[in-house]
Amino acid sequence: MNRRSIGAQGEAEARAFLIRKGAKVLETNYRRPTGEIDIIAKQGGTLLFVEVKRRSSLRYGRPAEAVDRQKQAHILRTAQLYLQEKRLADAPVRFDVIEVLPGEIRHIENAFDASAIY
Repeated sequence: MNRRSIGAQGEAEARAFLIRKGAKVLETNYRRPTGEIDIIAKQGGTLLFVEVKRRSSLRYGRPAEAVDRQKQAHILRTAQLYLQEKRLADAPVRFDVIEVLPGEIRHIENAFDASAIY
């Protein structure tokens, strides 16, 4: 299995997980020149911008550790474009990370926010 299909499988597991938690998935793999957001969902009145990280083991640390400041900045800029395009500037938002490991899904809500970057 190549890296892309492994990532796609992790994203599918994360989508199913979010749906079970009552979220409505609005977009997947939302791409703009500023970056990509794996999943955009709505839960209650909050928009979730979700980065999915899948690993086969913890050999190199937790998957969420790969969401560094640079990756966060790309996600934040891309989320701003989404909010502008959809005219949702005042919508409450949250930036989450979902870790997918064999037999485990870990949802880190509010994993980061704009203050960490700007």
